[in-house]
Amino acid sequence: MRIRHSVLYPLLAVAIWPATSGFGQSTKKLPAFQPRATTKAVIDEHLDAINHCDWNRLIAQYPQDVEFFLPGGQVVRGRQAVADMFVNIVKPVAQGGLCGLKFTVEHIFQVGDTFNVQWVAIGDALAEPYRGADAYEARNGMMAAQVTTFDPSQMKLKKSTH
Repeated sequence: MRIRHSVLYPLLAVAIWPATSGFGQSTKKLPAFQPRATTKAVIDEHLDAINHCDWNRLIAQYPQDVEFFLPGGQVVRGRQAVADMFVNIVKPVAQGGLCGLKFTVEHIFQVGDTFNVQWVAIGDALAEPYRGADAYEARNGMMAAQVTTFDPSQMKLKKSTH
């Protein structure tokens, strides 16, 4: 299945070091769960929430026992830890987040209930497009697991003119 559409697509590794080291922890109240009818609907909600840098909508998709697999063998476990990670993601690029970047899904390949997504990110802050991939697994209408290749250290940012 090949799908093309634009989404702001965060891959959460941008906040890995704060989430796993105790920095940037959320003081926000976790939102109510918002399960979806299908895995594809879970992914669509996730991508739209990223597109709008909406922390509440993002976190509403994660169950208590979520596991988020990042490059380098890092795993963020649990809803609170993922919420802490996303606090840093829903900030402008200049503040270390992903808001302001535009992610475009280039290809989606479904295997069973897992959706594998190849994407490209562009934005005024980037010197060149950045490509990566994610795999999404939903359970009971929630995002139970995510695997990402996103590595913020590989993004080439434009040099500041200030």
